[in-house]
Amino acid sequence: MNLPNKLTLLRIILIPLFVLFVYLQFVGHYFVALGVFAVASLTDFFDGYIARKYDLVTDLGKFMDPIADKVLVLTAFTVMLCYPFYDNAFVFAWEGWGFVLGGIGLSVISAREMVVSSLRMIAAKKGVVLAAEKIGKVKTFFSDVTIVWMLAAGAVIPLSEDVGKVLCVAGLVLFGISVVLTVISGCSYLIKNRGVFSEK
Repeated sequence: MNLPNKLTLLRIILIPLFVLFVYLQFVGHYFVALGVFAVASLTDFFDGYIARKYDLVTDLGKFMDPIADKVLVLTAFTVMLCYPFYDNAFVFAWEGWGFVLGGIGLSVISAREMVVSSLRMIAAKKGVVLAAEKIGKVKTFFSDVTIVWMLAAGAVIPLSEDVGKVLCVAGLVLFGISVVLTVISGCSYLIKNRGVFSEK
């Protein structure tokens, strides 16, 4: 296993650690969770950069990298939506509407990931490995930034509720943009790879 694939594997390993530090109750645990998520997100940049620069792109990497991206992002958004004691954009924005919009957005993101994963499975049966597209990487990067922003906002609330709430509202706007990018990237992926559905 080469270095880029090891970094991808590290990202997968860091996901349960991120969840652990969100749930553990100690002073500053949200900041620790934020740090773990930030490191996991950085591995997404470095594994791709190293793989391309040193010609270390492999089919294993093409398979593992998008899975690691999907699990990391979906886990983070799900935790923020479902953990009742975590202060974040979904809790504070628009007096409860944040949960509604968050749930709708998460369902859209989940649907896109299931569709793209299914497309990958169909392609794999035909001996084709579909690499991540640039628009998909942009979507993932923006989603990571959104999650880091939301985590930071939630961590700031105990220190300054007013500042935290302003950051949370901005975080919900970022989340909305992430959802839009998710839809665009999903449609692009389906259109560009529609040949996979050919019966030939």
